[in-house]
Amino acid sequence: MSQTIYNVLSREKETFKPISEDRVMMYVCGPTVYDNSHVGHAKTYVSFDVVVRWFRYCGYRVRYVQNITDVGHLLDDGEDRILKGARREKVEPMEIVERYMRSYFEDMDALGVTRPDISPRASAHVPEQIEMIQALLQEGHAYEVNGSVYFSVESFKDYGKLSGRHVEEMEAGRRVAVRDEKRHPMDFALWIKAPSNHVLQWPSPWGRGYPGWHIECSAMSNKYLGATFDIHGGGVDNIFPHNECEIAQSECANHTAFANYWMLSGTLLVDGVKMSKSLGNFVTIKDALKQYRSEALRLFILSGLYRSPADYSTAALDAATKGTERINTAARRVRAELKHAKADDAANSGRLVDLLDQYRMRFTSAMNDDFNAPLALSALFDLGKDLNTAIDEGSATRTVLEQADAIYRELGGDVLGVIQTEAKGNGAGSAEREASLIQMLIEMRLEARKARDYTRADAIRSRLAEIGILLEDGPKGTTYRIGN
Repeated sequence: MSQTIYNVLSREKETFKPISEDRVMMYVCGPTVYDNSHVGHAKTYVSFDVVVRWFRYCGYRVRYVQNITDVGHLLDDGEDRILKGARREKVEPMEIVERYMRSYFEDMDALGVTRPDISPRASAHVPEQIEMIQALLQEGHAYEVNGSVYFSVESFKDYGKLSGRHVEEMEAGRRVAVRDEKRHPMDFALWIKAPSNHVLQWPSPWGRGYPGWHIECSAMSNKYLGATFDIHGGGVDNIFPHNECEIAQSECANHTAFANYWMLSGTLLVDGVKMSKSLGNFVTIKDALKQYRSEALRLFILSGLYRSPADYSTAALDAATKGTERINTAARRVRAELKHAKADDAANSGRLVDLLDQYRMRFTSAMNDDFNAPLALSALFDLGKDLNTAIDEGSATRTVLEQADAIYRELGGDVLGVIQTEAKGNGAGSAEREASLIQMLIEMRLEARKARDYTRADAIRSRLAEIGILLEDGPKGTTYRIGN
């Protein structure tokens, strides 16, 4: 089955055809590292993490590039975000960059987000940015005024094709203050002349200064992925002006298409309003992880289409926590049954094996349809219901359990990252080890009850409850679930 992607550029779903048959070249706009990341960032990067995981699961070799912005991203008043962070904390700008870049990767690691293959920093690629600006000047798409260089939007007839805006309709100075030296109000800075006291500045053919925000992504994607590559991703809030400017300067400098497919993730909302630092309605990833497990945050994000908005709330995260408990409990039960399941004749497992194949096909069909994670999750939840019934009835053979375990590990774990899988190496965070320890305590409690030592049995139950592990006694024995 072919992969389809909703291409923001064409505004329709398209069959994905990579430039190289077995390889995907992908660029995603990364963070500006001047403060801790919030859950809105998590929505974007978890969404694209699943895209990368799915491509790799399908056998593609993926080169995933995600930049680090450490210069040139200006606030509405024209101040560089990095300098604002340095002033706030009374440290050097690059100290801020190192601190919050590490913080960002710590957050992504905690969320199980796969590290990009390349994480280029804007400040380390100033020569490449200068080279591209020079090409734009030579081609007549840019002009220099008083040591600053601007891109002429009127020189690119397709400016606005991604966002659907037209130059003549755009409001001058909507995002940043309009400079009188521009030829057109919508022209944007490629290189900015630095005042003598500006900390972040480099020598250039036009004098000392620093690059504008947009040029970094064009220069770095060109270096690591080529003039034309497969997929450009990011948040929908950057569609204008950032993504629009990337297209204009890249296609003018390289005389070819920039990215073939544009994927933009929807905004994270709080009570219907975008989560952002400027509004003060944000929750940092670190704070969110103090309340919820990483799998629950991932499931919350993946419960909606990546390109749709989502509303962050306690109710939504509590629901995601319960969903995570349900899907992981089903996976753990399969693994527990598998440990003592006897070998069987695979032919006797035919009906259930066919059912498992149908669930795998449902999952695959959903992911191939523009990475529809909510539908893929529904397949795993429905699988759990049928497996519980089969185990209760005694019809879940070893063959069935092995294949079910593979589905949970590969699709729920390796692709979506919402099912705990065995940690590699000797890490203490192994989900398998945790499940085994809990099962051992359940058996110790059962032995205590048989010996009529109810004080000891109750103590085991209470101690487990204190750390969020809730035991549930039923006609078929004791099971457990993870509480908040």
